Amino acid sequence: MSIVQDIRSAFSRRDNALMQLILLNILVFAGLIVLRTILTVSSASAYYPPVMRQFELSSSLPVLLRHPWTLLTYAFTHQGFFHILFNLLNLYWFGQLLREYLGDRRLVSIYVLGALAGAAIFLASYNLIPAFQPAVGSPVIGASASVTAIIVAAATLLPDYTFMLILIGPVKIKWIAAVVVLISLAGVNGGNAGGEIAHLGGALIGFLFIKQLKAGRDLGRPVQAVGNFVSNIFSRRPAMRVSTTRRPEPVTATSTSSGKKPTAAGQPLQDEIDTILDKISRSGYESLSKEEKQKLFRASQQ
Repeated sequence: MSIVQDIRSAFSRRDNALMQLILLNILVFAGLIVLRTILTVSSASAYYPPVMRQFELSSSLPVLLRHPWTLLTYAFTHQGFFHILFNLLNLYWFGQLLREYLGDRRLVSIYVLGALAGAAIFLASYNLIPAFQPAVGSPVIGASASVTAIIVAAATLLPDYTFMLILIGPVKIKWIAAVVVLISLAGVNGGNAGGEIAHLGGALIGFLFIKQLKAGRDLGRPVQAVGNFVSNIFSRRPAMRVSTTRRPEPVTATSTSSGKKPTAAGQPLQDEIDTILDKISRSGYESLSKEEKQKLFRASQQ
């Protein structure tokens, strides 16, 4: 199977959001490298900066008004190998954790909201805080704001979950997230102030997303609605015909023969939760499948 077919297969599969986000970052990175090489070899390197302006987020509001799509495209754009390497490693490690507990849709929602929050804080800082105004016009690129949102979201959801770090050993992810935020705060005084400010915006939305989700409010619903709208536009499904000869009878909630209260749509049944808890007592929490962990998380919100 060719590389193109592999990529198509990855994007056609459902429940594959994490790999799709990683692939999008890699494809943009590789595409810009190839383009830059071609322009350099053909002595047309002067055309590369205008191309980058179509991807990078400028702190200049007039430039942003001419390139509004950069509010998102900057979060998929990298120019340094180590820049994209560390971002994608963190995206993979912490993204797997969020995907396992919250599912693909919410993982994508946190990524997109992290990018938008990072952009908002970056733009507000450079246009409202006098210390940064001399640098207005400076651009920012990279998935760091989105990745920071995912790191902080994972740490807020599962603060005591432990990663094994080379040369260090087991570390709870709440401490990893705290170090990431502290490094970003320290970096505001350095040469990449714009990027570090964007990281803080991502961290804030990652924290708020999980807190609101636990309170029963999903901040990612607008992102999911836009995604469904775009998906419906590009899908080629035939229009569904609805028969008007017979109206469906309304479904009413009734008590089951066992006398148990019916659950709301999407919520797991009590029998399912009991089975999951029994499995935890027998084999431990790590023996649960992704679906069982998601059911247990939804049940905790009832």
